[in-house]
Amino acid sequence: QVQLVESGGGLVQPGGSLRLSCAASSGFPSDYYAIGWFRQAPGKEREGVSVISMRDGRILYADSVKGRFTMSLDNDKNTIYLQMNSLKPEDTAVYSCDADSSKRGYQPLDRLLVYGMDYWGKGTLVTVSS
Repeated sequence: QVQLVESGGGLVQPGGSLRLSCAASSGFPSDYYAIGWFRQAPGKEREGVSVISMRDGRILYADSVKGRFTMSLDNDKNTIYLQMNSLKPEDTAVYSCDADSSKRGYQPLDRLLVYGMDYWGKGTLVTVSS
């Protein structure tokens, strides 16, 4: 079972930046082939933000964050980051770091972004407000 811990959330003004971290304390298990950032705003459905393939490093972003958010992987630190720039009030949400195992077979990244993954992190709150 993968263990992912998110950190880096907080309060930031519109236009500001935050960097979220997702640490795998025991490393990323080889049977988890994709990691993603998802978010859920109050009263709204959960949505995918970005996903990365652990097999080839390809990254996919939701249209709402393209050009503002950057996802990256540091294998030496077993950590995945989400750099969030030009933050907007509508980015306010609980952000979680999720993972997908190969139990359901390998899903395309665009499908994972829409339908989610089979392991959900606990999340970290990001509030964008003046």
